[in-house]
Amino acid sequence: MAVYTQSLRIGKQDEDTNVEPIDVVMLTKDSERLLHRCVESIYKNVPVKRLIIVDAFSKDSTLQILKNFNDKHNNVEIITENGSRARARQAGIRHVRTPWFLFVDSDVILCKDWARKAERQIRTDVGAIWGLNIDVIPNMTDRLAIRALAIIAEECFKLRGGTHDTLIRRELVEDIKIPERLHAYEDAYIVNWIKKKGFRVISGDKIYCLHYGPYEDATLKQGLSSAKLEITCGLVYSHSFKNFLYYPFLIFYWMLRFQNRIFNPS
Repeated sequence: MAVYTQSLRIGKQDEDTNVEPIDVVMLTKDSERLLHRCVESIYKNVPVKRLIIVDAFSKDSTLQILKNFNDKHNNVEIITENGSRARARQAGIRHVRTPWFLFVDSDVILCKDWARKAERQIRTDVGAIWGLNIDVIPNMTDRLAIRALAIIAEECFKLRGGTHDTLIRRELVEDIKIPERLHAYEDAYIVNWIKKKGFRVISGDKIYCLHYGPYEDATLKQGLSSAKLEITCGLVYSHSFKNFLYYPFLIFYWMLRFQNRIFNPS
């Protein structure tokens, strides 16, 4: 296994730490609902070299929100790509220039000091660090259900991978070619690409994002649509039976959301 000794030095500058900003890649499409809070959390908790946006021809105020941040920080770069998420992530990766970069989804809010905490967990054999994805579901107050969702997210990442908030060593994915058909599972493809190069992809300690997915996706129609997409792309992507172990977790996740929708309507 090749060993990469390039380390990440990010965080508050002092005598022992040199700040090295990193590129952040985000996919957007009509993302105005949470975009301002999302991007604000990035600038507060990550030293941003460039915020690379891959936008699928947004028609809402997404681009105006991003323009406002560029007026303030002067480091927002927008790429237009209207294909699958696989093509969008591939485009984002091509534009990265820093030794490490961060994928962040447009509907999440990063925890405090995300980058500083991630830095402490980098080792020479680590290729990517994933922050726990915590779903925020309106009106869900059952602590057991909330804890169950967190456990499901952790197990799903182990089986499937994810890029809600994931720090990646750039040189490991410079040569990646993600199958264009993957409008889902493109994140799993990236994670497994890194693993095949002999590097670990770890779940970070005490780093997470709050995921504010659209609450309407808890309806039966949206749930079935999401499940169909997951299974279709899963069949294209999967190379071993282990990948199908993800589906029981997915089903349990939707059961929890449907239950909350029924008994705790907004």
